[in-house]
Amino acid sequence: MKALVIHAANDLRLEEREPGFPNADEVQVTIAAGGVCGSDLHYYNHGGFGPITLKEPMILGHEVSGHVTEVGANVTDLKAGDLVAVSPSRPCGDCKFCHQGVFNQCLNMRFYGSAMPMPHIQGAFCQSLTAEASQCVKADGLSAGEAAMAEPFSVALHATRTAGSLLGKRVLITGCGPIGVLSIIAARRAGAIEIVAVDIADNALSYASTAGADRTINSAISTDALQFYSADKGYFDVMFECSGAQAALVSGITTLKPGGTIVQLGLGGEMSLPMMQITAKELKLCGSFRFHEEFPLAVELMQKGLVDLKPMISHVIDLKDAEQAFKIANDREQAMKVQIAFT
Repeated sequence: MKALVIHAANDLRLEEREPGFPNADEVQVTIAAGGVCGSDLHYYNHGGFGPITLKEPMILGHEVSGHVTEVGANVTDLKAGDLVAVSPSRPCGDCKFCHQGVFNQCLNMRFYGSAMPMPHIQGAFCQSLTAEASQCVKADGLSAGEAAMAEPFSVALHATRTAGSLLGKRVLITGCGPIGVLSIIAARRAGAIEIVAVDIADNALSYASTAGADRTINSAISTDALQFYSADKGYFDVMFECSGAQAALVSGITTLKPGGTIVQLGLGGEMSLPMMQITAKELKLCGSFRFHEEFPLAVELMQKGLVDLKPMISHVIDLKDAEQAFKIANDREQAMKVQIAFT
């Protein structure tokens, strides 16, 4: 089978690898669609991010869907031909966090396409994937591209859950890449009454508007636009910070009303915070990392037509031209979610 392997920054290769064979509790999946994620781009552009660096070749990818081709002896709820969304979240089940039910904080997580441990956890950008049956959620009625959106949408759903009730709340979204736009969709579904989205790229803001943002602001052009929301100690109840940029976080904090909540999703390295503002306004600062139990919900929301993620898929590139998919995904003036077609 062919697999998409990163060796170093800007060294992406389409290589032949031996497919695995499912055990009694696993299934074999022929991958159909895979989305290029921000972490995939970090590996491609820089060979890693922060302290996480490539030390050996690694198959990329964790936003995938495909069709079951073989099932293990113990698998009863899946059959050959089923379209499934494949969750990359594989907690060990035995560490203290798994025993507490906090699976996304697993000490021995085997998350597809991660250079965090050594040896690295190989990813899912391959033509044939052996997966645990428990990872696979039936995606009947969806296209393969939609099913592959379940992973990034789960990230947004986990952040929405972390924020607490959004019913009737006013929400600020900073950073309108895929996670930011998906956070708009999730926040609206959760009952947010007003959503304002901020970015520095008009293309991203166009997608934010399509997703349901009430107002979009290009902060590179309208540098003082957020000042309006800073009057009288702030306007917004919740901020989802999806850019990983310190400037976005700091400017957003000024717009939060006392008792507001900051949910930090963007991973951009260490930041300096205006602690006096956070303290004086009694703000709550929450991190949001990955997901786990939200994955089946992401699929069900799409299946029931409660959310429509199709407009987010801006490009579909054939596997043989996979490096072009990464180059397009790097260009925020044209791309939103770039997917690779494996079949």
